[in-house]
Amino acid sequence: MTLRSPRAASARAARRRATALTAQAAALALALTACTGVARRDPVPSAAAGAPSAATGRALDRLVADGAPGAASLSTRDGRIRASRFTTAGVADLRTGRPMERTDHFRAGSLTKTVVATVVLQLVAEGKLSLDDTADRQLPQGVPGIGPDERGVLRQVTVRRLLDHTTGLFDYTADPRLARQLRGRGFGAHRYDHHTPAELLRIALSHGPAAGSRAYGPAGGRGAPFAYSNTNYLVLGLLIRGVTGHPYAEEIRRRVIGPVGLRDTSFPGTDPALPEPHGRAYARVGGRRVDVTALDPSRAGAAGEMVTTLGDLNRFFAALLGGALLPPRQMAQLRSERGTGGAYGLGLYATVLPCGVTVWGHNGDINGSYAQTAGTADGRHLVSYRVNTAPLAVPEHGTDVLTAEFCAPSRRTAGHRAAATRGRTARSGP
Repeated sequence: MTLRSPRAASARAARRRATALTAQAAALALALTACTGVARRDPVPSAAAGAPSAATGRALDRLVADGAPGAASLSTRDGRIRASRFTTAGVADLRTGRPMERTDHFRAGSLTKTVVATVVLQLVAEGKLSLDDTADRQLPQGVPGIGPDERGVLRQVTVRRLLDHTTGLFDYTADPRLARQLRGRGFGAHRYDHHTPAELLRIALSHGPAAGSRAYGPAGGRGAPFAYSNTNYLVLGLLIRGVTGHPYAEEIRRRVIGPVGLRDTSFPGTDPALPEPHGRAYARVGGRRVDVTALDPSRAGAAGEMVTTLGDLNRFFAALLGGALLPPRQMAQLRSERGTGGAYGLGLYATVLPCGVTVWGHNGDINGSYAQTAGTADGRHLVSYRVNTAPLAVPEHGTDVLTAEFCAPSRRTAGHRAAATRGRTARSGP
């Protein structure tokens, strides 16, 4: 299991000032104010389905040709969630040949991070937290397994540095022993192991600063160099509890899931099962393809445990980018990539596509599942796509899905039919 770096480093480097994210987090992808937007669940629309884009269909075909059993995308234009266009390729289940469905649940991995960051910035807007607070200051007292040594390290990093991955904290998913259990040959014996945040934090801190960081990011200073680390969001989950007195999942349900109407999004904790309906998730373990659908998601926690659907991803990002979840000042902070040289904001990142269009979003992967959402700055044009394996064999082919959506001519065609790739369908609605 590996929560990976938010985007393909090669694509970012070629297309945006050579500041792409490093692959250091190729480990748990798992591998992770005012709520003014109140959304309702849209009814499933009639069979008057929007036709799939030929360019998007070809991009999904490439993901399947690369080895993904199935791929699917959901695009929303002009803010019309109910008229979203659904396109699929391949299958959701290799045994039965069942195609992917619009309502299928899947593990979202690091897309969880954008939701966690939203709650943190809401607390900043409410004056309950400061971006310049040290992590130790807001850490709950009496957390089992977190002693003076751990608190001493967290006294050196700030909330801002946790959000933009400039703390220098080692990524716990890269610990060699744990990595074998999370995604290597030990996965079968350890897929249902329970992990606490304190345990995972101790594993991270046993390694000292991340590679490339001579020290942890100093409070009030420039911070350590950008190094994507799931440990940062593990700590943010603890800080949400310290500030609010509630687990991060409870605060997310109250502040985001409820107001936005994300009825198919959940934080399963230690429950290994996916809600129905769902397909299967596949990963390479020990050189063979394994069904990894069921696992204990506590390995991911606040860095990547979220379960969702393509429709809910579009709803969330439409609300977030549209300004319904954060005031203007916090929206500006969310998008600011100044501290990372253009690599990452405070839970969100920008991608400049070959046609010059800039889109905002995040990606995520966890055992057997990769997903990404990207949208225009106002959130009115969005696409979310997923495959039922991880990581992407050719990361650039994931970027091709975004390019097909945001750069292709607006003319649509129904000519790219299901016969081209088994399971491709087009439907409208959430």
